[in-house]
Amino acid sequence: MAPVRVAIVNDYEIVVAGVAGLLAPFRDRIEVVEMAANTGIITEVDVVLYDTFGGVQGDGVDLDTLVDDSGARVAVFSWNVERELVDRALERGAWGYLSKGLTGEEIAKAVEAIHAGQVVTAPLPVDEAAEALAGSWPGRQYGLTHRESEVLALITQGLTNQEIADRAYISINSVKTYVRTAYRKIGATRRSQAVRWGMEHDFAPDRARVVVDR
Repeated sequence: MAPVRVAIVNDYEIVVAGVAGLLAPFRDRIEVVEMAANTGIITEVDVVLYDTFGGVQGDGVDLDTLVDDSGARVAVFSWNVERELVDRALERGAWGYLSKGLTGEEIAKAVEAIHAGQVVTAPLPVDEAAEALAGSWPGRQYGLTHRESEVLALITQGLTNQEIADRAYISINSVKTYVRTAYRKIGATRRSQAVRWGMEHDFAPDRARVVVDR
């Protein structure tokens, strides 16, 4: 059987490349043909894998656009696996909702099942240790966890703590905790310093596309 043709979508080029790296050992089964950062899909693909890092979570406008415009089956890839969020994403047209706690092999199997017409949800709880399986993200090289980095990315985009809590579906107290630990790691004491640090360290959304020629 021909490999499943996949596009990976996120606002950050490093995130897209990290997810592609997870799937690279399974290229005989999963062919990543496009990697899009903040751009629309232009290639004919079977499955769009949408990583929610730094973007609207599972049932947001990004998902609506992907479902309506891509012509492919869309799967959400996220550490946010709240049951209500998973259900709403499926109601909006997603064919899958995959946890970042999955291994590359499990992701590949899920993508194949989605391509075959199955609705797949793998909402395993994701802890800090499991984030190592989630590819790469801005700030990882500076010791920031996936969640600290996502909160910092949203701060860099100009969101308030309450807006981050609403978008990421976490409590305001959790946001404050991630802000505090992230600030400590980057040496910031004020929001303006965190925004400047983010802009200088690739936390502003990218605009890039890679179409793989095979």
